[in-house]
Amino acid sequence: MGRCSSRMMPVALSLTVVCAWGPRPAVAGTGGTAAHLRPALSSSAGPGTPGSQVWEKRYNGPGDADDSASALAVSPDGSTVFVTGRSIGSLGSYDYAIAAYEASTGTVRWIKRYDGPGGGSDVPYALAVSPDGTTVFVTGASTASNGYYNYGTVAYRVSTGARVWVARYNGSGNTDDTATAIGLNQDGTIVFVTGRSFGSSGSYDYATVAYRASTGDRLWVRRYDGAGSGFDIATALAVSRDGSTVFVTGGSTGASGVFHYATLAYASMTGDELWIKRYNGHGTGGDLANAIAVSPDGTGLFVTGYSSGPAGDPDYVTVAYEASSGAGLWVRRFSGSANAADAATALGVSPDGDVVYVTGYSTAAGGSSRYATVAYTVSTGARLWVKFYDGPGDGNDHPYAMAVSPDGSAVFVTGYSAGSTKSLDYATVAYQAVAGTQLWVKRYNGPVKGEDIATATAVRPDGTMVFATGGSAGPTGTDDFATLAYSTS
Repeated sequence: MGRCSSRMMPVALSLTVVCAWGPRPAVAGTGGTAAHLRPALSSSAGPGTPGSQVWEKRYNGPGDADDSASALAVSPDGSTVFVTGRSIGSLGSYDYAIAAYEASTGTVRWIKRYDGPGGGSDVPYALAVSPDGTTVFVTGASTASNGYYNYGTVAYRVSTGARVWVARYNGSGNTDDTATAIGLNQDGTIVFVTGRSFGSSGSYDYATVAYRASTGDRLWVRRYDGAGSGFDIATALAVSRDGSTVFVTGGSTGASGVFHYATLAYASMTGDELWIKRYNGHGTGGDLANAIAVSPDGTGLFVTGYSSGPAGDPDYVTVAYEASSGAGLWVRRFSGSANAADAATALGVSPDGDVVYVTGYSTAAGGSSRYATVAYTVSTGARLWVKFYDGPGDGNDHPYAMAVSPDGSAVFVTGYSAGSTKSLDYATVAYQAVAGTQLWVKRYNGPVKGEDIATATAVRPDGTMVFATGGSAGPTGTDDFATLAYSTS
């Protein structure tokens, strides 16, 4: 279970989880300068028609090798966009890299890197911004001095990029630990991190850690080893709107030896377990939750992912729980027209709390996958609409992330899509929230027309812009971070 720079791990994007076995990781160190920014090939002066590109920024790390962004967030005041991911450093291994851009123009404010104490690969998976907008937090897997991964959580000052603190967590198994999701309580005093951590029994457990946001001091740790005492992998985290409860979900081995959804609620101040719920699908295969969200009024909790169906192929399964007690409210399955593999990767809730949106990939009759986005009523789980997006390349299309506009009028989905040249492009799709009408589609095929995979998205708090980031083939034959801003109006 030693370190491996190319290893793929479960990925969770703060508000949404990207996928079961994540896209591409991220890096950390101490340097990072604008000298490694590749110029954008094109950008427009400012917002224009809906879906018009406002700016593009690329980042190539000091190792001039593979760099790929995995998470994105916007400051509460909407002034700054933060992107993190893995980036090859000058010593040839991955570091965390975090970049701060001016939201309106894409101007680089600062870039920072983190290289852990082991001098090996460091791969960030999630980031979050404090409610007061002063601090940005990044977490992931960072190589320790023994050559194994620990959780590595780093806090930076938003104004300057100065590092505030670093906190590391090494599980009871003293081997690999990978943080995949992060969140903060309402007043910004506590940071929560979750993921998978090797336990003393020789398999992965959920491990959820709470830190004091100002200092990085550890407040509590809670581990969960499921009924099957096998692998338990937390993929996503959400915090209640009043900050009293933190919710964690993922996949947990059951008595039959296959994964089930396992969702837990902890008291945010103490880590006391409030409830736990497991979901086992209709089939004999596994079930893995990829995303979690809380309703705006704090009463409902929603989990989605994939679940084995009666015929053995996975379906989307979305489960609604009462947030206070874990009581089940409804379960909805979605199987595409081909009755083949369908897996949900992300979800969002409308600002008024009436609708939950789920996206993922769904296999079509021809055998290739396409985006499939579904809307359900929060109260009953009744399906409101289903919309598909199939790119021009007649190949696989796979969304990783979703965002809902602050006014609830639109839903944005991004990921990768086979283009007309058969290479993968970013594809960002905007839907009208009430009926699912497609508003616009923007594709991004990078400077060398190679593989471009978007992994994260977020909307500016005023709703005027939506951002997408990921990994994009660059001029030197390796991947760069590529972050794009689109106008929504």
